[in-house]
Amino acid sequence: MGGKGVAVTINSSGNWSDLATDSTDIILDGTASPITLNIIAHNYGGWTEGDTENSNFHDVTMTVKGDVTLTGDGYLSINNNLTNDATSFTVESTNFSVNGTLSGNTVTIANGGSLSVGTLTAPVTFGASPSDSSTYNTLIVNNYAASGTLTINNLSPRDQIVFSNGQTTSLSWSDNGNEIVDQNGDVLANVTFADGYTKDDYSFNGDTVTVTCFLAGSMIRTPEGEKAVENIQLGDDVLTFDWQHNKNVARTVVWAGKAHAHVQADLADDEAGWPVRILENAIAPGVPYKDMLVTAEHCLFFNGKFVPARMLVNGVSIFYDKSITSYDYYHVETEQHSVITADGVQTESYLDTGNRSTFRQLGKVVALRGKAKSWAHDAGAPLGVERAFVEPLFYALSARAHKIASPAVCAQTAKTTTDPDLHLVTNTGAIVRPLRKETKKYSFMLPSGTQFVRVVSRASRPADVIGPFVDDRRYMGVAVMDVRLFCATLTHDITAHLQAEKPAGWHASDWADCAWTNGDAVLPLGDYLTNGNMGILSMTIQQAGPYLVEDQKAANLNLLSA
Repeated sequence: MGGKGVAVTINSSGNWSDLATDSTDIILDGTASPITLNIIAHNYGGWTEGDTENSNFHDVTMTVKGDVTLTGDGYLSINNNLTNDATSFTVESTNFSVNGTLSGNTVTIANGGSLSVGTLTAPVTFGASPSDSSTYNTLIVNNYAASGTLTINNLSPRDQIVFSNGQTTSLSWSDNGNEIVDQNGDVLANVTFADGYTKDDYSFNGDTVTVTCFLAGSMIRTPEGEKAVENIQLGDDVLTFDWQHNKNVARTVVWAGKAHAHVQADLADDEAGWPVRILENAIAPGVPYKDMLVTAEHCLFFNGKFVPARMLVNGVSIFYDKSITSYDYYHVETEQHSVITADGVQTESYLDTGNRSTFRQLGKVVALRGKAKSWAHDAGAPLGVERAFVEPLFYALSARAHKIASPAVCAQTAKTTTDPDLHLVTNTGAIVRPLRKETKKYSFMLPSGTQFVRVVSRASRPADVIGPFVDDRRYMGVAVMDVRLFCATLTHDITAHLQAEKPAGWHASDWADCAWTNGDAVLPLGDYLTNGNMGILSMTIQQAGPYLVEDQKAANLNLLSA
């Protein structure tokens, strides 16, 4: 890339490095069909562009039209202004910045995207939360004095806003609860919250607003005996288990925090925020010695590894307690990430992977936040989420369930089907059902003018249809192999779904000849069906299902990226 010239218009999906040119004006045009631009580093042999903020892709101005998504983990910077005339503009890229003014229509930040802006006059809506529990949807505003009062919509605890020019020393909510004000009382932003949340669910950390864990009443083992988690403060000692040397060690609490949760019942159980109830004796006699309540991502310690509670839910002795829709939850952090004991169960202390600012610190002494940690480098024991490790634990605990649960309690078996209900939706919104089906091959008649189709089907998550011991919470639709478009006397191979960088709705895959949809995937067809030409699209489905029959969620909602 390089060189100056007239504005470059991009109207198809692909890698930024293949489609754009540095130091030019850029027009992203998704008017004819939705486009997804992947901001990923590109190696040119002797040097790499886009891998750091010092070697970022860079352009002068940007105009966005139609339906456009930016994704990827590379670095892209717009030196001047961005005008958003789009009907849908979504930022999923983790390193996208606009140094000038971003104006126009609403921008959506979703799936862990990060948008850094000089001056912001366009509204911002926070979209789907990231699948990685340690990351956030992030908005950074540098020149907020020139931005006026920001408009922020759908704020949830997995979103954060940073006012980053250093002039803001403290933030707070106004009396009406819908405005963020600075230390001078100036209103910086008008905020609407995601369903079920209020200002009480968020905390401020200097110039930042953001929102796994014990619920109140959990009893933590200390050198002086059992102590309720809500009463533990900075400087207290707790007993930790040194599993590598098989001994107990007292360690000091270096941080204790509290937050509040509201359940989002429209999400999958493991993502909705329901607390997990572990019945007395569910793990072993006296373990726990009373019912235990933890969040879904909180880890229990088994055989030298930490296992998230959500992966052990059997619906009988370990289940989501749906009688609790709002609750306080607590974190206790020791000098090192440790195995501690709560309610007689070996479990984890808090590991700050970057979400500490979502909690209100307990105690009178303030502990300054340090560098975020990671499971790979700072965990007190490995994270055990492999099916081979978790599945035997799951079935061992399930086998105990009938001994300790009420006879009236039984696990419900979900109804499944292998029928994908496969159909296409054209760029005009027309629904096209299969013309014929032969074993794994589906054929569809497409009208003239079809530029792309959406491959739509049922979709379910492996964690739901196989079992929670499978750590795969992506919605899986159908696995598509070869696709051919027959038009007049010509046959065209359609391979966009098999490329390394895929259109929206396709999961990344190690397979060269097959790719999974998420239940609603875009398949570009090019301009083959112009000038009155009709065609037949032939599609080979390598695998489909199983799918949940009851309570089937729309495939294009709450999707987890690959």
